[in-house]
Amino acid sequence: MQLTHEENQFERKTFPITLVCDHIYFQQNIGSLFRISEALGVENIIFLGKDIPLTPRKINKTSRSTHLYVPYTIIEETADLTIYLKENNFEIISLEITSDSKPLREVVVPKNQKIALIIGNEINGISDELLKISNQIVHINMFGNNSSMNVVQAASIALYEITSL
Repeated sequence: MQLTHEENQFERKTFPITLVCDHIYFQQNIGSLFRISEALGVENIIFLGKDIPLTPRKINKTSRSTHLYVPYTIIEETADLTIYLKENNFEIISLEITSDSKPLREVVVPKNQKIALIIGNEINGISDELLKISNQIVHINMFGNNSSMNVVQAASIALYEITSL
């Protein structure tokens, strides 16, 4: 028999993970990122960029009201985000395919350190400025002809892997 939300036996837990969204603008993706962040115990979300479309009515369809429970911040400038991440001693992990990225399964999550998981724009991925400040760059191994997947699907896989360590 299927359990209701109230009947499930999952442990409620929050991880010291900040999901950093580098210029993500599609409202369906934003809503879904709130939903997966809430489900996997993400501490908070940072949206990088100007005019992030956080219209509750539009994102609520995919967020299922989780945008009310996951704290978020908007930082407009990459330089300001860089200062914030460095000053607060985050382990910066970017999810991107690059010439020197390693498979996600090889990610190293330091004990007792806050994690900033950076995910990229729906079209252009993560900016070079953010890749340069990353402590680790990881990718998801894919076996088809395509070399990319939807940002929410990729974030879900990465968050699951990181919170399972």
